[in-house]
Amino acid sequence: MADSFNFAEMSQDHFRRALATDILLPTLIGGPFFYFLLEKIRQLAVAKVELQRLASTDSLTAVLSRGAFEMLVEAYLERARAGSLPQTGSFLIVDADHFKAINDSHGHQAGDQALKLIAGAIKEILSPADLVGRVGGEEFAVFLPAVVDDTASRTAELIRQRIRALPFPRDVGEGLLSVSIGGATFRENTSYEELFKTADRRLYEAKASGRNLVRMSI
Repeated sequence: MADSFNFAEMSQDHFRRALATDILLPTLIGGPFFYFLLEKIRQLAVAKVELQRLASTDSLTAVLSRGAFEMLVEAYLERARAGSLPQTGSFLIVDADHFKAINDSHGHQAGDQALKLIAGAIKEILSPADLVGRVGGEEFAVFLPAVVDDTASRTAELIRQRIRALPFPRDVGEGLLSVSIGGATFRENTSYEELFKTADRRLYEAKASGRNLVRMSI
């Protein structure tokens, strides 16, 4: 475009050379640069996705982090209040029994192994629509959208039984792992905080009653 004002005064040969230069030079220089720029944009996009994944995932157990879990549960509850999702569901808190004793007796590596086993056992029980996150040192939370009553109780009991049957430590197979579970169901407007408080009270009852138990508020 900058050279086009000179075209009228050029000979035909000069015009062809100028036109070739005007097309080829930007292509030869700009083509690789454009490709380089696109590749850098792609790399940044991949890095952003990876950072988001790392920020939303607990690094040890590969379940949702506390912040990501709370955000997703609140998002569901907000959509339920708006009428676009069922206004029912259940919330479980799964707490490892005697976790300090595991760390003290077998070391922190064994404690990390125990948390990984518990997280894996929970995920095996849940459906793809369910959510699980690590919300404390040895505490996990489970959200079961549109699941209430006996189905929620059975899910909690299956989690408890599966974890109790795990061989731990793996090289000894002592079966030391157990969890206490407190749960709450809802059928109307509620919040993450309300569900957590109710489930936490039921968890305390399970702990006070001897541990390795499920207590639900239905």
